[in-house]
Amino acid sequence: MLYRTFKLPLITSFLMVFTACNLHTEDDMGDMEEDMDGMELNINYPAAFVVNGESNDVDVINLNDLTHKDHISLNGATFPHHINMSPDRTKLAVAITSTDLSAGHDGGGMDGMSGLKVIVLNSYTGKIEKEIVLPKMPHNAAFNADGSELWVSQEDEMRSQVLVYNTGNWALKNTILVGKGLSEVTFSTDGSKVFAANTADATVSIISPATKMVMGTVPVGKDPVGAWPAANGHVYVDNETDQTVTEINVATGAVTETINLGFKPGYVAYHPDQQELWVSDATNGKVVYYKKANGLWARQGAITTGADAHAIAFSPDGTIAYVTNQGAGTVSVINVSEHSVRTAISVGKKPNGIVLRP
Repeated sequence: MLYRTFKLPLITSFLMVFTACNLHTEDDMGDMEEDMDGMELNINYPAAFVVNGESNDVDVINLNDLTHKDHISLNGATFPHHINMSPDRTKLAVAITSTDLSAGHDGGGMDGMSGLKVIVLNSYTGKIEKEIVLPKMPHNAAFNADGSELWVSQEDEMRSQVLVYNTGNWALKNTILVGKGLSEVTFSTDGSKVFAANTADATVSIISPATKMVMGTVPVGKDPVGAWPAANGHVYVDNETDQTVTEINVATGAVTETINLGFKPGYVAYHPDQQELWVSDATNGKVVYYKKANGLWARQGAITTGADAHAIAFSPDGTIAYVTNQGAGTVSVINVSEHSVRTAISVGKKPNGIVLRP
């Protein structure tokens, strides 16, 4: 990988100050911002894309030197949430919630809200390729295994829907009914199953990506947010209010363990080489990591990152982890084997979702 052996520079600041801006009026500044929004970027380097929920944009970090390199506008959209990349790495799907979800997902969105949509971006130019306008809140959108479909979660108080779009012409192919208060829709690592976390129902719906039929519904803890995929044949459901993680076997759909955390989880990520489960502790600004002991997950330690630690992404070679800290407005860069923070990169306000493009 391009950034397997990079050396981290001493980063003292990521802000550039342009004093010439003081010479412009507010109208001039507005025109300048519009011009910048229309600019085509050249993101031809290994990149991390970070969604800033309150700044309403996406920051781009150069993974070669860990500099805050570029900035992608979202055409006036408010409170973007999680982000997903297509298998060919050319497209990014960002859910626009119009609601601050940084305190948790159980509040939900109200009918009649405006600005709800999914924005599809070109990952190399930052240009908007498609905006899918929705009547109800999407917490995320995920590409299927070959990138031919985009699966969108749409929350509803009674029967939420998973909407399946054809990425060739953006036509709606299927509407799949699931449970109450749907948050995230995710694919297993092998792409064989889709998992819909029904937050208000305390269940997870398991869907066949081939038939678009619900195969089963699994009870989990209170206020599940996402069934996060792992390379060990399981998915891990973070139950916010119960402060637990539910382990579900992808092949059988059975719950194989419930991990009692003692804190509200923000995200769960599995590291295959370390055979560790990393869970972000939003309340205490940490990432807590677990290993199997006597067949059960046992806490091994914690890494202090920043206020309201949230999403976790591992580099393809597994040596580095990136953690978004919503309250701190930073991304922590962590040495995986040492379980230590190397540096923190300043980004926008309330960063939540993150995805890496090597």
